[in-house]
Amino acid sequence: MAETEIQKKPVKIMETVLRDAHQSLIATRMTTEQMLPIIDKMDQVGYHAVECWGGATFDACLRFLKEDPWERLRKLRAGFKNTKLQMLFRGQNILGYRHYADDVVEYFVQKSIANGIDIIRIFDCLNDLRNLQTAVNASRKEGGHVQIALSYTLGDAYTLDYWVTMAKRIEEMGADSICIKDMAGLLLPYKATELVTAIKSATKIPLQMHTHYTSGVASMTYLKSVEAGADIIDTAMSPFALGTSQPATEVMVETFKGTPYDTGYDQNLLAEIADYFRPQRDAALESGLLNPKVMGVNIKTLLYQVPGGMLSNMISQLKEQNAEDRYYDVLREIPLVRKDLGEPPLVTPSSQIVGTQAVFNVLLGERYKMATKETKAVLSGEYGQTVKPFNPEVQKKVIQDKKPITCRPADLIPAELDKIESEMSQYKMQDEDVLSYALFPQVAVDFFKYREAQKEKIDPTAADTKNNAYPV
Repeated sequence: MAETEIQKKPVKIMETVLRDAHQSLIATRMTTEQMLPIIDKMDQVGYHAVECWGGATFDACLRFLKEDPWERLRKLRAGFKNTKLQMLFRGQNILGYRHYADDVVEYFVQKSIANGIDIIRIFDCLNDLRNLQTAVNASRKEGGHVQIALSYTLGDAYTLDYWVTMAKRIEEMGADSICIKDMAGLLLPYKATELVTAIKSATKIPLQMHTHYTSGVASMTYLKSVEAGADIIDTAMSPFALGTSQPATEVMVETFKGTPYDTGYDQNLLAEIADYFRPQRDAALESGLLNPKVMGVNIKTLLYQVPGGMLSNMISQLKEQNAEDRYYDVLREIPLVRKDLGEPPLVTPSSQIVGTQAVFNVLLGERYKMATKETKAVLSGEYGQTVKPFNPEVQKKVIQDKKPITCRPADLIPAELDKIESEMSQYKMQDEDVLSYALFPQVAVDFFKYREAQKEKIDPTAADTKNNAYPV
């Protein structure tokens, strides 16, 4: 599609302040009570959607905030009367850290939509589309908007043809929209023009761009993406923007003002919303919850193509071993390990797996002398199919004579919902509790006990309330 043929239209914005922004900057510690007072104003902006659930919010609610994530979703749904709500969903991993059986994935999607989610963004850390199919089918069955996200990365395998082919496959799978998910801030502005132009020429469904400010180029990348025909961009209200978060909503709104891409949003209304969040940011800085280090530009992200979180993880591992002087050796080892493991995108959990293995390889003086259980799982096919084949010598050394699987990993997981429900039935007060337990068994039990204790405090004479479901 030539530049002159691009239909110039207002860009849509998805607001991330209630999910990715505080996940990226303050470890997902924003509470429901901090969110609720500003919802009415946010609902008046005219956002394409507000991302408010999924990702790490589910775990953080239960583990750190002693909140029911389902109750948060219901309260947000009640407050947002005009705005679509969006969540992030890790394919067959749901919001947890392993592959779950299809019946658990289907039930989780069903309950997410029943409790108020409109748009589900589904991705897989290897871009193995087989790991998305169950969640996609379930979302379509429940009438949700299915967005499939591609984890953007760099490397020999990730040519323009690769991305265009994947985008076409996503459209064929029945997705309602596509997202380019640039979790490490690796997509440069002119590369974005190329990428968006190619995908928009090959597909008919809307294209959404998601990036992080880590490397300092994100706002420019959005500008070039929108000019090339991207339909939607992800931004965060300024107090929780920049650094490892997204570009600022108000800045992007002002950038497109008076152009064919003008959002039409009211800057006075956005200023009121920013004023609400600013004291939360100040309090997080004062308490140390918001580390000023995550607010700067980390150019090493671009130099080494390694996400910021992966770098900090690696530095702390080297510190523990009194081996900080091996930093550059490990940086050189990372791309080699990544190549051995089939060149996966570096996003949770593949980034941690590659980084940790690189540290072991350097510190032990022999490559793969010791392999982590996660490295063994990747090389055994347990995470799915990588874009390139594994290094056969490394695979042989690590898993020896074990026969790797080539099917979709979840095909080997029998239905598990009934078993999970019977394990936790004594704590069940609503259907959704089964899913909280399925994802985080120990954390959920601790939360259920806390919830029971709180109920008894409020009403010490309360009879058995286990079967009283919350209103949906």
